[in-house]
Amino acid sequence: MRTLTCRELVELLADYLAGDLGSDERGRIEGHLAGCVECLAYLLSYRATVRTVRQAYQSEDEMPSLLPAALVRAIIAARRARGG
Repeated sequence: MRTLTCRELVELLADYLAGDLGSDERGRIEGHLAGCVECLAYLLSYRATVRTVRQAYQSEDEMPSLLPAALVRAIIAARRARGG
């Protein structure tokens, strides 16, 4: 299994957080995160951003249209995961 680069991880991050990746791809991401403190810090920051936006905008209709589609998908997936 080929190791992910940091750039590849960033490109897959929204899908990873949304649960839209297969187990192989998730494993590659988690393997990369285990050895890359910079990407782990980026993931934690990204999650915090998603959480902040989710708290600020309680419904999809309230989300600004300028948000990247991948971020909106991650927010929606996180809501569904927590039952909201």
